[in-house]
Amino acid sequence: MSVALAAPHAEAVRAGEDAVAAGGNALDAALAAAAMLSVVYPHQCAVGGDLIALVRTPAGHTHAVLAAGTAPAAVDAVSAGWSQVPRFGAHSVSVPGMFGGWQAIHDLGATRPLSEVLLRAADRAEQGTPVSAGLARALTSRAPAVFADEGLRKVFAPDGRPLTEGELLVQPALARTFTTLAADPDSFYRGSIARALVRALQSAHGVHIAEDFSGYSPEVVPALRYEAGESMWSVAPPPSAGAILLGVIAGAVGEEGTRDERVLAASVRGVHTRAALLADPAGADVVIDDLIGLTHTSGGVTGEPRPQGDTAAVVATDDEGWSVSIVQSVYMTFGSGLLDPETGILFHNRASAFSADPRHPAFIRPGLRPPHTLTPAIVDSEDTIVVAGCQGGRAQPWILAQLLPDAVAADSSLDEILSRARWVVGERDLGHAVLTAVTEPGVTENIATAAATLGISHATFPGPADEAGHVQLVRRTGPRLDAASDPRADGIGVVI
Repeated sequence: MSVALAAPHAEAVRAGEDAVAAGGNALDAALAAAAMLSVVYPHQCAVGGDLIALVRTPAGHTHAVLAAGTAPAAVDAVSAGWSQVPRFGAHSVSVPGMFGGWQAIHDLGATRPLSEVLLRAADRAEQGTPVSAGLARALTSRAPAVFADEGLRKVFAPDGRPLTEGELLVQPALARTFTTLAADPDSFYRGSIARALVRALQSAHGVHIAEDFSGYSPEVVPALRYEAGESMWSVAPPPSAGAILLGVIAGAVGEEGTRDERVLAASVRGVHTRAALLADPAGADVVIDDLIGLTHTSGGVTGEPRPQGDTAAVVATDDEGWSVSIVQSVYMTFGSGLLDPETGILFHNRASAFSADPRHPAFIRPGLRPPHTLTPAIVDSEDTIVVAGCQGGRAQPWILAQLLPDAVAADSSLDEILSRARWVVGERDLGHAVLTAVTEPGVTENIATAAATLGISHATFPGPADEAGHVQLVRRTGPRLDAASDPRADGIGVVI
């Protein structure tokens, strides 16, 4: 068995290598890496977060795993008088979907017991891991939040100051939780872990109850597919923003301007369309054709917060035909700012992506999932398959649209593609009050000119920027495997 694997942290990749050495396939490798990321990269993903994934079988069927958590049954934005859903604290926490997502991915075709993955993660949490450069930056930027919460402070500032790069991060409570889950996976939603998480949220004035957890399960559905030229694109359906990526790819076809200029124009429509239409189909009439058609051309400024450092992606493919992209998240850096000291679990703040406007399709209501940034993608072209995952907040569709059309060329260098300068477009999600195209150094002046033509602002990053995404790529062309990890992150790509 040969497996191509990429993840944003070397320790996660080592866990995947061990899974393959034990006889695992691409799914086993990706799950091992994903679980390890929740230990070593907790500012971006934690078992108290969400997950959206794509799983491609050797028979060519692609499944979407929508492990987006739901709002608690007692939530009532109108009675609470919210003008916006709280950004932090217990009210920003929907039921964590990530663990259920791991289980669903495993059930689709992994060959090794999930307990192996969990016990390896438990051992690393117990023994400790050196703080990465990315985690160190996050601890500096979110130091006030770390000190404001007892759980975060105990883990990430045990000596009264935030841990720095290279120091040992030890998480004994999280280690005990993973050991418990290895023996009794049902405990996360219906047992001792669920009870502890409900206690922690209620003590922080949340309205969560045991039934919110016991009633939760991820959704496994066929992927959305779209043919563009000689390539077939597969993405996750709503509440993922996958359909917006398809719309940008469709809108980028044309004769006028460069491809980047066409992608920028389509992305601007994507910003407006996502803001107006993306929601949970369980609670709103979400029309896929309207999302792909990028039907809105105004109204793009949203109430959603800026998701800094929110996400980590793991991608893998093997020579038996399995492929998987797992994108998992705590939304903002350190999520809700709440870490349960009993379980060591950090809670995400995905509920803050809901709208508090009853007229909006993404209005927060019991049992619904918020609109999601997470956008895994798989692209087939002739005998080549490319699997991608991205950290990048709401910019994920525009980031992937810049990279993937070139990645399907079998003779292209994935490392070179990931090292290219990029641009992103957004507003509050990029720290701007109005819609703005923001470019890394090296992006052509054509983008600034195109932004002016489109009536949006232009700004620059001082250098390669986290906001331009941490992209993970693997590719299979016939028997050949390739892997690459974004140089903006702390990861590596390997062929095992």
